Amino acid sequence: MSDDFYRIRRLPPYVIAEVNAMRAAARAAGEDIIDLGMGNPDLPPPPHVIAKLAEVAAKPDAHGYSASKGIPGLRRAQAAYYARRFGVELDTEREVVVTLGSKEGLANLAQAITAPGDVVLAPNPSYPIHTFGFIIAGATIRSVPTTPDERYFEALERAMAFTVPKPSVLVMGYPSNPTAEVVDLAFYERVVAFARAHKLWVLSDLAYSEIYFDGVPTPSILQVPGAKEVAVEFTSMSKTYSMAGWRIGFAVGNPTLIAALTRVKSYLDYGAFTPIQAAAVAAINGPQDIVEKNRALYHQRRDVLIESFGRAGWQIPAPRASMFAWAPLPPALAHLGSLEFAKQLLTHAHVAVAPGVGYGENGEGFVRIALVENEQRLRQAARNVKRYLASMGVNTPSRESL
Repeated sequence: MSDDFYRIRRLPPYVIAEVNAMRAAARAAGEDIIDLGMGNPDLPPPPHVIAKLAEVAAKPDAHGYSASKGIPGLRRAQAAYYARRFGVELDTEREVVVTLGSKEGLANLAQAITAPGDVVLAPNPSYPIHTFGFIIAGATIRSVPTTPDERYFEALERAMAFTVPKPSVLVMGYPSNPTAEVVDLAFYERVVAFARAHKLWVLSDLAYSEIYFDGVPTPSILQVPGAKEVAVEFTSMSKTYSMAGWRIGFAVGNPTLIAALTRVKSYLDYGAFTPIQAAAVAAINGPQDIVEKNRALYHQRRDVLIESFGRAGWQIPAPRASMFAWAPLPPALAHLGSLEFAKQLLTHAHVAVAPGVGYGENGEGFVRIALVENEQRLRQAARNVKRYLASMGVNTPSRESL
């Protein structure tokens, strides 16, 4: 019956749910599934953050409604983070709003600024909310490439020249989920110049701002002079501080967009639980060794994944950032397609990955692998994959040690 509802009819099938259902059924049957499918951090937050949560939650007056836009101390903490990390100054009243994770912020901003029939430019492949959020709001999606090369800007030019009505919003996210691609400040400079010239709003998803490798920090679009005229940026505490279930994120930047998001949110929620917001302040303002530790850990897991899967016969490019690897299907099995390959990997290797087609049709031929298991489990996954590939007649290296 739900298929009769207008907004439900507009949603494409969520193919990743098929693999998730298979994984749940396998685990219910007692199978040991190595889950590299969902980007769900397996690490705890810092102890002082949990202690702050407990401290504030023990106060009798901490359990009422909170502030929808975020408590002032948390907005000040986020502004201080942008100042020290990116050299960007933010007005905590007009340019910062706390969200229930970046996903909620993106979806509610889409509701706030989209009219039915609006055209939105979004990457393909991309994190589903980058498209679904606007589809739910009534927009039409026009895809642009995810890879940030000259073809990206050619696609933007074509979209503005030939789309009716002209696109009003450009969504982007780097480091990319799912492809793990990164950009430099020069890329953002070109995007800001294009957006200003074409009166285009830019929504930048920077959820993986602190998970970068090889000593190259990720930039913010707001570092570009004039970016605040057209752009807002979403960040999240989920990966940086291993606080995914706490649902704390931020939108910062253009005051008009922040005001629109703040107003819509004021009708929909009372903000995150105050003790959680207080603990988030402790995370941002407190010792940052957890950030360095998580970065080093994901870096090491990346290296173990690439090395062990490579020796199993599956060559995967090393991501330069994020907690994901974007893995092309083994050439001998490319004919299966990403969904069937993911299902077979789950069934025969007991390894769960996310099919690339779930992130858009341009994700076909790839799977996303999340670095959310420890090194021992990653090596076990590689051994399982090697046996599966051998069973499918794929030539694998003769060396046994993985």
